[in-house]
Amino acid sequence: MPPRTLSSLAHALNTAPDLDAALVALADSLVELDRMAHVALVTYEPRRALMRERRLARPDGVEVRVIDTTLDHLPTRERVGVTTGGAFIDFGDASGEFARLLAMPEIPEGGYLALKGLLFEGGLSAIVALFEPRKIFGTRATERMQPAVALFELAYARFQEGEARHEAVRTLEDVTQRVHGEYARKLGALEEQLLKATGEFSTSGDRSRTVSLERELAEVREDARRATRRSEAVEATIGSAVEQLEKAHVELHRRSEQLRQKTRTLYLIERVLSLDAATNDPRELADGLLALVGDDMNAERCSLLLRAPGEEALYLAAARGIAPNVNEGKRVGFGTGISGHVATTREPMLVQDTGEFREHPLLRDAYYTSGSFISFPLVYHDNLIGVVNLTNRRMAGVFVEEDVERVRLLGLVIALAASNSHLPERLVETLSV
Repeated sequence: MPPRTLSSLAHALNTAPDLDAALVALADSLVELDRMAHVALVTYEPRRALMRERRLARPDGVEVRVIDTTLDHLPTRERVGVTTGGAFIDFGDASGEFARLLAMPEIPEGGYLALKGLLFEGGLSAIVALFEPRKIFGTRATERMQPAVALFELAYARFQEGEARHEAVRTLEDVTQRVHGEYARKLGALEEQLLKATGEFSTSGDRSRTVSLERELAEVREDARRATRRSEAVEATIGSAVEQLEKAHVELHRRSEQLRQKTRTLYLIERVLSLDAATNDPRELADGLLALVGDDMNAERCSLLLRAPGEEALYLAAARGIAPNVNEGKRVGFGTGISGHVATTREPMLVQDTGEFREHPLLRDAYYTSGSFISFPLVYHDNLIGVVNLTNRRMAGVFVEEDVERVRLLGLVIALAASNSHLPERLVETLSV
């Protein structure tokens, strides 16, 4: 199985059908860091301050064990840290004792236990327990798992909101059924009494008895009407609450997507910086810089143009998806076309519909199919390094202002790496040879 990245973990958590599947996805990420470490989810019952179950991720599924242990067994400092949520709370040398309390698997050489409280609606709802072997050197898995556990926390909140929504619907159905059942029972009993009284009146003439029963029947009907109105009010209130929960779920999903995008951007930046430090080939570095922004923005066609030394012109340093007859090193003068215009003004250009734009963007090739593109200047210390162009977004997507801000960050990284490595000068010499 390929190594699980934060991006793939976010996708796995977002598509997980239940909480156990999400826990298994988190455990898969931990296995990539330390195969001897264990991660578990401890459910918490606030009313009784009781840690109810320990759910441990195993290769064949999730192992559930009832522990029924109160939080009072934890030391005061650690207990306060867990109940307030936030970072992992490390149990240090006492890890073995509390790992046994939570029924965590034993580690022969001993291990370190860390707990992190998961909050829901302002209170402690569950605890993530991470038990890893002791190490003399290297970073602890607990520290390296922080981003992954943060993603799991978002998924856990999503499952809790869904469960609360279902519980509200079930409560509404139960209340409605009880009200209508009581109404039907009382109405049936009074109608039966009324029929009996009517029969007695026809035989014995007891008119007052009939009138009394009719009055009682009217009162019961009025009570039933009021109960129905109360039931409708409860239904409306719960419906509004369900709508609010759905909106909260949508907002949570949006924030999860933003976090996923930011995590992916940081990963790509880290990859490019590692490439800059590891390679001496200017072409490989140029391709890596273009892949940084192209992959992050899902652009099927993109190009990187660098400033030609001593000239008022750009040259094509790297490209992906453009016409095959456009060669590396092709010159574009300042003020010529989109790239030349952006190089002159040093201002980014966002076009969402090329039908409203007279000039053909990029290098005027016949393979241009998108109705949206971004052309962004690469500037470092007030020096123009080059221009990056992005178009043909996957799934016929349209670039928006928010995308320009993301390219601004990526462009700064590209300009920094290209400037520090003297890429424009080195690459133009290579292309000339």
